[in-house]
Formats: sequence, structure tokens, C-alpha cells
Amino acid sequence: MILWVTTLNVLAGDTLQVEQEQPKEKLGWLRRVIRGFSYVDENYVEPQHYNWSVMLQATHTYDYYRLSTTGPEGQSVLLAPKPTVKAGPYFGWRWVFLGYTFDLKNFDVGYNSMKQEFDFSIYSAQIGADLYYRRTGSDYQIRDISMGKKQDMSKMMRVPFDGLSVGITGINLYYIFNHQRFSYPAAFAQSSIQKISCGSWMVGISYTRNSIEFDHEKLQHLLDQRLGDGVAKVDENLMFNSLEYHNTSASVGYAYNWVFARNCLFCSSLSLALAYKRTHGEPETQHVGSEGFVANNFNIDGIGRFGLVYNNMRWYAGASAIVRAYNYHTSRFAANNLFGSMNVYIGYNFGARSRYKKSKQ
Repeated sequence: MILWVTTLNVLAGDTLQVEQEQPKEKLGWLRRVIRGFSYVDENYVEPQHYNWSVMLQATHTYDYYRLSTTGPEGQSVLLAPKPTVKAGPYFGWRWVFLGYTFDLKNFDVGYNSMKQEFDFSIYSAQIGADLYYRRTGSDYQIRDISMGKKQDMSKMMRVPFDGLSVGITGINLYYIFNHQRFSYPAAFAQSSIQKISCGSWMVGISYTRNSIEFDHEKLQHLLDQRLGDGVAKVDENLMFNSLEYHNTSASVGYAYNWVFARNCLFCSSLSLALAYKRTHGEPETQHVGSEGFVANNFNIDGIGRFGLVYNNMRWYAGASAIVRAYNYHTSRFAANNLFGSMNVYIGYNFGARSRYKKSKQ
């Protein structure tokens, strides 16, 4: 969101000559930097007119994880937890929003209290940041599975599987080049209005720590129980206890705000990252070998953002989605993780700022 800084005018001293003008006060470097973050071309972007905002938001989070092996008899299993929906009120002052959401699954008997999720994003005109912390719990279901043979695996579909637990912790920083005319906050923070369609290139850096706990014996037990003993065997390359990789990446992307009607905006943004992954795993040594899954390699990751907003400066409503894709590949094993959130919201701004108090809006 946009941070505004109010400056003070310095009056001329009585001891100076009347015809001599008092030089303007020079802003400190910190105030110049902050002002630069919030400066926009008002022919393209209308700044926020109000200090305060209240909002009601519902959030749906999703997570898909695929573990697979390579080769002619390669196996794969796609797992996803039960859907999570949260809702709650938010209260904001300028660029700071605080709120509380409650998980609607709390009313279910099977609610998994081990699941933890925290997502925090900052959107300014010039830079942005994402912080996220996720612990998935163990309420996964098998959504798709292939054992490398032409077998009917329909009996394994939608079967609960508590042998996988995933943890993700990360930070993402990015810079928007055309920040004076293109407004990310207009699409995702509702703190400005994009007047004319415009786009911008952006670059970023990020760090992510992924951890996987996988119980392959539970998967084998399910296969024997559903298909029959010995019908399908888990590939030895999936026989590991845990896997952890540290992901450092540099990204480049493009975002575009399409103003298709007055006060109406659709934003589409995609960034691709070249990621260096440092990996360590704990295998079943009798199967995989003592070297385990220790590797250092490069992969391609991605982040997509999409937003649909109506904002007349007083009222706003819309929906947004963030999708993150992380990939890990070696010569014999791969892990692909797709996760993110979708928000639907409605809000109201009040308390006009001083320069807009006489505005009719």
C-alpha cells in the first residue's frame, strides 16, 4: 500500500531582507526515499483519499504436492489437503492493515489443529514484499497416482493419507520499474485507483526453505490394502524419511493493469525465477544408498498474481489470487509444489485526508 509523508513549510525569518527568498527546507535522505516509494503520476494513478478503512474478507488456501520418480517405470503420487476457508474483519490505517480470520473448519470434527498458515504482503508503488510460513499438517488425500504400470488405480482416488507433512518458509522482494504509472496497490491493496491501462517489468529475489516428511511405508500399506498384497510396490527412489532444500532465486516478470471500465480493473502478473537449490535428504539407506538426496542444482520456479477490483475510492470490492510453484528435480526424483490463496473482499474507506477534505468523493 502507499505511504504518504506530510512535509512542513518553513517561514522566512524576520532578519532576512524582504526581497530575499528563504530557501526551501531540504528533505532528509530517508524522507526522500519514502516519498519516492509513494510517488505516482496522477494522470495514470489516483492516490488514496482516505486515512481509514474497514474490510471483510474470505480466504481460500490450496496446496498440491507431487512426488515422482524418473525412468520407464517411473511412479508419481499427487497429494492435496482438504480445502481451507477462513473469513474475518480487517481494519486499516493508510498502508497498515490488521485483522483476524477464523477457520470455518473449526466446526468440523476432523479439523487438523497442526495446520499453520501465515501470509503477509506489502504493496507499495515502487517495491513489494511477501512473507509466508506454512505447515500443512497431515490431512492429505491422494488425488492422482501412477505406479508405472497399466493398472486400474481408481480404488486409490480420494483416499486419506496422513504420511506426508510439508513445511514452507520464505521471503520474496521485488522492484517495479514503471511504478509511477503502474500501480500494484490498485490491484492488491485497494489503496489507489488505476485510471489508464498500463504495465511494468519487475525483478526480484527470494529465499525459501522447504521441508518434506514422507512415510512411504504408509503408502505401501494403502496399496496392499486397496489393490492386494504385492500388486504394486513403491519405487525405491521414493523410500526416504525426510527431504529439505533451501531455495535462493532471482526472478524477472511482467504485470499489467487493464482498466476495462470506470473504476474497474483486472491485473495479471507472472514472474519466472531461476532458482538454486541446496538439498539434503534422509533416505532408507538400505534401498537408496548412503549418499541419499544430497544435491545442488538449478530449477525454474514461478509466481502468478491475479486481481479483479471495483473501487470508487469510497467503496471497493473484488477478488485476488496468488499462485506459487516450486520445483525440485534430480536424475531420479522430483518434487513439485503448487500452493497459494484466493481472496474475496468488500470494504469501505472513511476519514478524508487533509488535501481531499473538500472533495465531493
